[in-house]
Order: sequence, then structure tokens, then C-alpha cells
Amino acid sequence: MSQLGARGFAIALGAVLSIVGADGHGQGKQWTYAGKTGPARWDTLSKDFAACKDGQIQSPIDIPDASTRKGDFPPILFNYKPVPLKIVDRGHTLQVNYAPGSIATIEGVPYELVHFEFHRPGEHKVNGNGREMEAQLVHRGPGGKLVIISVLFDAGRDNNFIKTLWNHLPKEKGKESVVDAVKINAVDLLPNDKGYYAYTGSLATPPCTEGVTWFILKSPVPVAAGDLARFGKAFPANARPVQPVNGRDIRATP
Repeated sequence: MSQLGARGFAIALGAVLSIVGADGHGQGKQWTYAGKTGPARWDTLSKDFAACKDGQIQSPIDIPDASTRKGDFPPILFNYKPVPLKIVDRGHTLQVNYAPGSIATIEGVPYELVHFEFHRPGEHKVNGNGREMEAQLVHRGPGGKLVIISVLFDAGRDNNFIKTLWNHLPKEKGKESVVDAVKINAVDLLPNDKGYYAYTGSLATPPCTEGVTWFILKSPVPVAAGDLARFGKAFPANARPVQPVNGRDIRATP
């Protein structure tokens, strides 16, 4: 995985330290997924959100599989641990905060899982085809570098991991609910086949900070249609539209 250039690194790290909180979202700014505060106008809501319009490597994207650079790229090594469930309704998505100590290792570099969140429909597409839902697992590595690993979901059989989360939805928005009696392990969220697409992009929410490395796991995971509908009722259409690829290098495992 290529390293960020000096400018990209400074932007990403500066955003992490100033306008991005521990959850990876812009703090204290009112933005939504529709209307006057929706994605097309995010840049007008704060000068800190300028990259949402002016950025050249924004996320999510529609991945053109035929033009990806395919190769025997190193696998992602997952060492996630069971932790008590900490879940919060952020108003625009459901977020699960993760206790320290769970690592995804990429080319020998450890990235710690900070939290994961859900978007419906799935934000990333492949050859124009989207998925029913997407989980984005946000990791932080040396120097504050952000790596996001995405899991795609299709309607199918029951998913016990998802069902556990949905059965403990917070009753109050914006307040973390800690369920000590329930232990989760994010490895149970992942597909068996860990093949991926990888590219350099941005946060998919304000402030849209660039210099974030994305790994989109190719194999979708099944979720019961009723559970997809339940999430959609609580968080209708919480997906940013795809952004221009702008000739980016997109890597893909076989």
C-alpha cells in the first residue's frame, strides 16, 4: 500500500486532530443526506467542509472492475477481539464503538479498529451495481492515518451478528449505550473470502478529508430482508452519491 504524500498526510492528520472527532465525523456541524443540508451542499455548511466539493479523490466511488490493477496483493490480517457492545444512534447512522486492542495488519502496519457504522444503500458500487447495505470499519494507524474496510451486504438469510446489534438499538440519539452483558467480535461481520478492491479516497461524510485508504471486500454478506428494512426505516437513504474516479489507481486481488 502506497504511503501518503506529505501534503495528503498533513491534511489527514490535521483533520483528525482538529475537526474530526474520535468517530471520524465532523463535529458540531449540521449536515444530512437530503435537502438543503444534503451531500450536494455539504461544502456550503462550513469552510472546514470545502473538500466535499473541491476534493479530487473523494469517496465513495463506482469501481470499474475491468480497469482495476489486479495482482497478488498482500492479504489483510485481522486480529479482532471480543468486546462489550457500545452502540450509538448518531442521527444519520448507527455506530458501534470498539474498545482498543483489535488490529487489522496491512503490509506489516497495524491499524486499530476504532468504530464501524452502516449505510443503506451501500455507498460503493462495482460496475454500476450497488448493494443493499455497507458496513464501514474505521481504523487508525501510525501518525493518525485512517484506513476504512468496507463490508457489503445483500438480502438473504438471517445474520446473527446484525440481529444482535439491531436487538440493542439505543433508545436515545447521540448517547452511547453500553451493553456489558453482550460481547461482539467484529470478525463475525466479515465474509469468508477477504479479497478486496483498494484505493485512496476520503471520508465519505463531512469534512470529506482526503488521504484515507479504502479496502472494499469483494464478497457480500447476507442479511435478512426484514433486518435491512428495519435499518432503512430508522436511517432512510444515508448514503453519499458516488464521486468521480478521476483516474485513480484502484487495486484488486484476483
